[in-house]
Amino acid sequence: MNPKVDLYLADGCGRCALYATPQCKVIPWQKELAALRAIVLDCGLTEELKWGVPCYTFQDGNIAIVSAFKAYCSISFFKGVLLQDVHGILVQQGEHSQAARLIKFTNIQQILAQESILKTYIYEAIEVEKAGLKVEFKKNPEPIPEEFQRIMDENPALKTAFEALTPGRQRGYILHFSQPKQAKSREARIEKCVARIMEGKGLI
Repeated sequence: MNPKVDLYLADGCGRCALYATPQCKVIPWQKELAALRAIVLDCGLTEELKWGVPCYTFQDGNIAIVSAFKAYCSISFFKGVLLQDVHGILVQQGEHSQAARLIKFTNIQQILAQESILKTYIYEAIEVEKAGLKVEFKKNPEPIPEEFQRIMDENPALKTAFEALTPGRQRGYILHFSQPKQAKSREARIEKCVARIMEGKGLI
């Protein structure tokens, strides 16, 4: 167990002003997140804290993250679209999410009842990583600036959040990021907008 994840479960992700308060979205899901954590760790994955949330890896390859939202908590597979999903429980976080797929939970009983199924999915995700399988991404109608693409590649949680935005919001950000002629200016614009994207907000 990673002590950074212990802190996350106790106080939250620390990405907003609600950190370590009863209003933090992590706090209501502490039992559920702890249960998901135990299941994932039992599958032999390495526990890290990336992008403010528990991330589980296999030989440095990202397999899954455990997250809290207002209405549910979840386990999200980075290459979930490549899983067979024989039980039909994987969903897209947004209609434009191409790679990630998640399983939503609203109480701990759901998690405990599906423990064996969850482990099957986790082990399959590990095999996908072992095999070096890649997701073939469809191109966005608006070309994504290479600086933004690079930052999303380095931060899968940001990529997931961006893909969850409505097409209009995605287009707004892409056009905003593409306007400056210099790479440094484009990067500066992107960095200023990361927090809003992670919160599911549009440009304005």
